[in-house]
Amino acid sequence: MSDFTLTPASSLRSLPTQLAEPGLGAPGVIITERTGVSLCQVLARKGAHVQLAERAVETFDFALPSTPRCTAPAPISFVWAGPSQWLALGEHGDGQAFAASLSSSLLGLASVIDLSDARAIVRISGPRARDALAKGLLVDLHPSAFGTGDAAVTTVSHIGVHFWQLDTVPTYEFTMFRSFAVAFCEWLVEASAEFGVAVSK
Repeated sequence: MSDFTLTPASSLRSLPTQLAEPGLGAPGVIITERTGVSLCQVLARKGAHVQLAERAVETFDFALPSTPRCTAPAPISFVWAGPSQWLALGEHGDGQAFAASLSSSLLGLASVIDLSDARAIVRISGPRARDALAKGLLVDLHPSAFGTGDAAVTTVSHIGVHFWQLDTVPTYEFTMFRSFAVAFCEWLVEASAEFGVAVSK
């Protein structure tokens, strides 16, 4: 197991930059923690779902996902997290300011909770990402079953995660309680070792 300490600044700081068997060539899996990203939970108020959907289109110029999907990456993006609830990601590091902005935009229609300090977000990409994740993920990641824009709430190696696919590389983003992120990263490094793994810090 890798011995490293998770901090809000970087979960991957003390991991080696590249772990690969000799002769493997380019790494098949690339791991990056997304820092400086605000993360909020948005929950529709009772009876306000229709109005909330209309407000989202007016304010953000896209519809909130009503199935396990995510919106395209942008300054603000939303990931389905269950009936009438979503994760909202903002491309800046001030979680409280992001939560306040969302609360103002969705005033009276949704409750907003800042999760920025409570969750870690790990980006996983590369041609062998599916193979590594298949060792512990209970979701079929074959392109015919799970593609760009799809999302799921599940477990990986007994750790609760919420994840979504960004592109066809493939690139995934996983979020989990920060206290479990060290265990998740250690598992991921071991699962990726045979394919070569690079840690981007």
